[in-house]
Amino acid sequence: LFNLNWHSSFFWDGGVNHIEVQPLAPITNPVEMDETIANVVAKLQSDEGYRTMFKDAFGTEEVNSQRVFKALAQFMGMLVSDNARYDKYVRNETGGSLSQQELSGLAVFKVKCASCHTEPLFSDFSLRNNGLPLVNNTSNIIDLGRGIIEPFDSLSYYKFKVPSLRNLKYTAPYMHDGRFTTIDQVLNHYSSGVQQTPNLDPSLMFGIVLSSQEKEDIKAFLNTLNDEEFVKDVRFQEPR
Repeated sequence: LFNLNWHSSFFWDGGVNHIEVQPLAPITNPVEMDETIANVVAKLQSDEGYRTMFKDAFGTEEVNSQRVFKALAQFMGMLVSDNARYDKYVRNETGGSLSQQELSGLAVFKVKCASCHTEPLFSDFSLRNNGLPLVNNTSNIIDLGRGIIEPFDSLSYYKFKVPSLRNLKYTAPYMHDGRFTTIDQVLNHYSSGVQQTPNLDPSLMFGIVLSSQEKEDIKAFLNTLNDEEFVKDVRFQEPR
C-alpha cells in the first residue's frame, strides 16, 4: 500500500470511495478477517497498551469505531512512495541518473503505457477491462470486477482498477487475480494475449505492439520505480 491519499477509489472494483471507510471491508469480509467492528473495538478497549495509545492520540482512553478508522486512515496516508530513482531523476537530484536503456524505456512507456499508467502516480485510477481471458476464479465464477458493484450496468462488467506500477519488484503476482508471476508475462499479454472480451478498453482493441527490445527497455525503466527508501522505512514495519 502506498500513495493512497491520491486514490479516488479503493479495491480492484473501486467499491469504496473514501480512505477512512476502506478498512471496514477487510475487517468484516468473511473471506478476510471475518470480524465485527463492535468486537474489534471491544478487544482494543480491553487492552491496556492500546488504551494508552488511544489516550496519547485522542486525549482519552475511549476506543470507538470513528477513532479506529481515523487512526488507520492517518497511518495509510503516511505511506508515501516518492523517492525511487525515477523521482530523483524528475527532480534532478543526486542519485537520479538513468541509463540509456532506462531512458529508452521511459520514451516507449510514455507512448504506449502512460495513457492508463499516468505519471507520477503511474495510474489514472480508472476502471478498465484489459483483455484478460475470462476464467473461473477460486470460487468457480468469473469475476465481474466493477460489475459486482454495479450489477445492473452491463458496461461495468470485467473492469478493474488500473494499478500503480511503482514498486513492482515487491508486488508480484500481477493482474487483479494474480495470474501472472513475472513482468515478462504481463508484457506478453499486452503485446499478443489481449482477448476481445466484453467491454474491452478501446485502447487495447489491437493490443500494444512491442518489439523484444522495447519490452527489455520498458522492464529496465520499470525498475527505476522501485522505492527502496520507502520499502525499508522502519516507520512502516511491524513494531518490535
